[in-house]
Amino acid sequence: MLPLLFCFPAYAQSTQSITNPGSVLSIFLSLLLVVAVIFALAYVMRRFNVTHVGQGQMKVVASMVAGAKERVMVIQVGNEQHLIGVTSHTISHLSKLEEHLAVKENNFGAGGQFKDKLVQAMAGKINPAIKKDPSDDN
Repeated sequence: MLPLLFCFPAYAQSTQSITNPGSVLSIFLSLLLVVAVIFALAYVMRRFNVTHVGQGQMKVVASMVAGAKERVMVIQVGNEQHLIGVTSHTISHLSKLEEHLAVKENNFGAGGQFKDKLVQAMAGKINPAIKKDPSDDN
């Protein structure tokens, strides 16, 4: 019976900390902060169209904003280029281009220049004996 008396103050103190309005408010605000960060990241990803860049047969060659939610895009499928209109509800084929537009290389795609330069920079920091490639003047 005596050990129970010594455990009771510790038990009472732990239950008081949970029912303390300050700790409940702190837990609620922490949870609210985590939920807000999740929604903020989802908004940023949707706003800036953060998507995975694939190495498929279809590429976006050019894009132009035509309105609040409308775009005109040139896509390349295989060796053909098509002009399409994209709205929030539909995608319309406008025409097939006879003269191809120049395809710009995306530096952030898989196997792009950015990846190669980042690997070289990291290798140079880890091992300073690695010389910089003379063709990279940037």
